[in-house]
Amino acid sequence: MTPSAVLISYRLGDTDGVSIETEKWERALRTLGFATRRVAGELADDRRNDDVVLPWLAWESTHPPTPADLSAALAGADLVVVENVCSLPLNEWAARTVASVLAALSDLRVVFHHHDLPWQRSRFASIADLPPAWPGSLHVTINDRSRRELAERGIAAHTIRNVFDVDAPPGDRAATRARLGFEADDVVVLQPTRAIPRKNVGAGIEFTASLARHVRGGPVRYWLTGPAEEGYAPELDRLLARATVPVTVGRVAEVADAYAAADVVVFPSSWEGFGNPVIESVIARRPIAVARYPVLDELVGLGLDLFSIDAPAAVAAWLAAPDPASFDGNLAVVRRHFSAAELPARLEAAFTAVGWSWA
Repeated sequence: MTPSAVLISYRLGDTDGVSIETEKWERALRTLGFATRRVAGELADDRRNDDVVLPWLAWESTHPPTPADLSAALAGADLVVVENVCSLPLNEWAARTVASVLAALSDLRVVFHHHDLPWQRSRFASIADLPPAWPGSLHVTINDRSRRELAERGIAAHTIRNVFDVDAPPGDRAATRARLGFEADDVVVLQPTRAIPRKNVGAGIEFTASLARHVRGGPVRYWLTGPAEEGYAPELDRLLARATVPVTVGRVAEVADAYAAADVVVFPSSWEGFGNPVIESVIARRPIAVARYPVLDELVGLGLDLFSIDAPAAVAAWLAAPDPASFDGNLAVVRRHFSAAELPARLEAAFTAVGWSWA
């Protein structure tokens, strides 16, 4: 009989990191023989017949939780993967309701996939009972820092870093640039993030302006994929109004197209659980200038060689004399440590480590 897995999140099918990694986990679970279905507060992509949308699960929702609806949505599941809901209580009512419902379903195997943890955000630092420390559940972190922090709180976890299609075809540079109105000689600096405080949009604009002072030739343009969330829209408007370089704000449908259309990637975040754009830029063979957020040290420790946001002159020098071979070392690191082809085996190893099988 085919085992069934349900993936639960505040939001799925969008371009945020949790949505993207949940989709990869779903593909890996299917490779392992699971039938999968989704339960979320919001779905940003095309609805499937077996999707369940519970609006109270959305991270900005004010709807009162309905535990019975969640229990019904989980009926028949052999495995539940909780994607950050009980890790980062953006909607505390929802997080506690999910935990309560799962605790009552003792026959379920539960994976808590932690992209963030409460104490990693100052506003949630006082929350001590999430994530749940249940015997028999499997905790998976996307970095070693979070795994160690859970261990300090008595929760054993496994690190499975985010993974990527290393051999993905490149996006359409010409069509994407034309669609966004970029001129042929524009030097486009892409910040592929939402606009929220920790993404540090101001530093991305400042880097672009500094780069413009070092680049000879065409104008240097800042491109933010956006959108503004968590009440950040007024601050974003202020930053964009003060920008001294041309600005574009907006998404394209395919992530690969964004990287293809860009000449440089800037990633000025002050905090990330992982930082997908670091790996995505390597695969797209685009130079990336990064701020030193804490988990970046793990990626650099695995062998990645990246530009610093504090050194725009070095990026300008690379643009003046591009060296495509300089990406080869980083690509080798990505293939070794972050290949999506390895995810099914890594998940299976984590299941085996806690004594789970579906034979």
